[in-house]
Amino acid sequence: MMLIETRVAPSGIHGLGLFAVQFVPRGTPVWKFQPGFDHDFSPAQFAALPPLARQHTRWFCFVSQLDGHIILSGDHACFINHSLAPNTGAAKAVGLPVVTVALRDIAAGEEITCNYFDYDADTAWKLGLVPKDAPLGAK
Repeated sequence: MMLIETRVAPSGIHGLGLFAVQFVPRGTPVWKFQPGFDHDFSPAQFAALPPLARQHTRWFCFVSQLDGHIILSGDHACFINHSLAPNTGAAKAVGLPVVTVALRDIAAGEEITCNYFDYDADTAWKLGLVPKDAPLGAK
């Protein structure tokens, strides 16, 4: 669940992106998994979804590197685009629940980014580095 006010708008990175509505100081919590709002699918639960639901979920989810669960945000967090120099992220040695924070000050109107490689086991698929028919989490 996003913990700061955001808006979705065209992105210079890819398609639509998520943008900060107001100034976000470095260290501010930005996103946190919220049970009951965000969804946590085990691999078996994901496999049991109808094909179109799996297609939608894969596009907008991330696959946890910790346990292989498929995490689908219930809000606009799915519009956060990838960057190798992101302005949000989590500490390397975090426990659960993971909370991402602003890694530096984020200006009002600035696109919110994260490094997919830091947490998403399906990054290669999302970035087109493996075929679109590759299995979940393919490298």
